[in-house]
Amino acid sequence: MRADFIPGAVFPDYELPDHTGSLRRLSEIQGGDPMIIVLAREAYSAKDQRQHEGLRELWREMKPGVGYCQMVTITTSDLQETLDYRSGVAAEWPFLSDPERIVQQGLDIAEYTDPEHNQMVPHTIVCEPELVIYKIYNGYWFFGRPTVEELRHDLRAILQKIHWDWDLSDPEVRAAWERGERDRFYPPEFPPAMLKRTQRG
Repeated sequence: MRADFIPGAVFPDYELPDHTGSLRRLSEIQGGDPMIIVLAREAYSAKDQRQHEGLRELWREMKPGVGYCQMVTITTSDLQETLDYRSGVAAEWPFLSDPERIVQQGLDIAEYTDPEHNQMVPHTIVCEPELVIYKIYNGYWFFGRPTVEELRHDLRAILQKIHWDWDLSDPEVRAAWERGERDRFYPPEFPPAMLKRTQRG
């Protein structure tokens, strides 16, 4: 990984095709939420498959409507292989295809010990909003990759940092609610029609 890619630096806003062939920018996927970026090998990697099994369970807690976080996996596979990879691990978040190795070359993470496949060294990057790097995990060895629990702690720390209404017992937070400043709370107040549907279950 390039020496200037450290916590506090901004991760590049790559634009790559997703598993459906649609071009997606990382910033567009992230929105204003924390995001986990998984730089993977290909579906043949047993290590990557095992990591994604854990991420699949974590995603159920992260996704909008629950944890309000985002995730994206980037592979060096072509579009069809990327689609198959995503389906094979039963993932629900976007997978981006980078067979041209744009990310691998840009971050200087070529796995030189495997010249036959020209992979990138697997990394897991946890980002604050605006793609600010919070933590980087090097997964060349499997146990260099973060556990689900480590990622939970990372996401919690970021969410506490970025959401002023994290602690509803804070008098200032309560006062803002009572003043009617509902749009300051996260997620924003439901529109009346959506609220009725939610109340009906």
